Amino acid sequence: MNSIFLTPGNFPQEFLRPTVEFLLLSQTQEGEIPWFEGGHSDPWDHTEAAMGLALAGELSAARRAYRWLANTQLEDGSWWRCYREGKPHEPDRRESNYVAYMATGVWHYYLLTADREFLQELFPTIDRAMAFVLSLQSEHGDIDWAVDADGSPKGDALVTGCSSIYKSMECALHIAAVLDTPRPHWQAGRALLGDALRARPDRFDRTWASKSRYAMDWFYPVLTGVIEGDAAVARINDRWHEFVQPGLGCRCEVQEPWVTVAESCELVLALMAVGDQRRAALVFSWLLQWRADDGAWWTGYQFADKVLWPDEKPTWTAGAVLLAADALTGFSGASRLFLDVVPFGAAPAGHLARTSAQP
Repeated sequence: MNSIFLTPGNFPQEFLRPTVEFLLLSQTQEGEIPWFEGGHSDPWDHTEAAMGLALAGELSAARRAYRWLANTQLEDGSWWRCYREGKPHEPDRRESNYVAYMATGVWHYYLLTADREFLQELFPTIDRAMAFVLSLQSEHGDIDWAVDADGSPKGDALVTGCSSIYKSMECALHIAAVLDTPRPHWQAGRALLGDALRARPDRFDRTWASKSRYAMDWFYPVLTGVIEGDAAVARINDRWHEFVQPGLGCRCEVQEPWVTVAESCELVLALMAVGDQRRAALVFSWLLQWRADDGAWWTGYQFADKVLWPDEKPTWTAGAVLLAADALTGFSGASRLFLDVVPFGAAPAGHLARTSAQP
């Protein structure tokens, strides 16, 4: 099988089942999902893997993953950037986009299940997380990327990180709306953040070299709904030939001969968000060659040296593959999570019309 084109209504459940089994085997009894066996976890990638489990109908495993986050949350609403066997590993900083992303995962779970009780259970965790994130927002709208171990802000902002936060705040607001728990300051903060991302480039990369060499800075504002419509299409087209390596995938950095599976899957989601089904399916079809025999997916491929690199098969890459396949096929009730920006307070009934998950 040298290629795979995913079309609406054609989710490859049998083909991707080994990927799900890989995630299940990787999760600890406590619920933590490390990058790989014996490796560390981080809150963002842990959540990405949990979304893959929920999408595949492994709801018990997904709930354990989110409850693990709730049980390890710090008093200020944050998490350390890195954990190993449930304990903080090298606790030197706490990153704002890592903290925010749980809201995206929990909303994804709700779109699959309509489980309001689970939203209620985890809302206090999300409430504290959002409070931490917004405490790092400047008057200009940007949100500091991290704090030091002592809680001191790092003093700069990232386009990719803030774009991810923008989507997570959208998801948090949907959760608040379902629970009839208004959080107008979240909405105000999100609006201010969106304005900064769209119109204040001077607020990002102030203290280091521009991160625009990274693919995520290119497509994340589209993936997360910061930029929509014709502007989003133009943004994707503008740097397509810089980042996309035909037949292989999306480069991580423009100057490096290295494509990565996770970023390629996220590019698929961004393409679907602008309605480009053809190129989304094409990019995904290239990725089959990076699937391992056990159903896991390699991090990436260094095409100058013609080697898989690094020698890792991360759980978050597996999660990204599942999310991209879902978006391409419209399989689950959460398939349009990254494709639409739904007005707050609007009932997500259309999203719940078809779901792969079973309680």
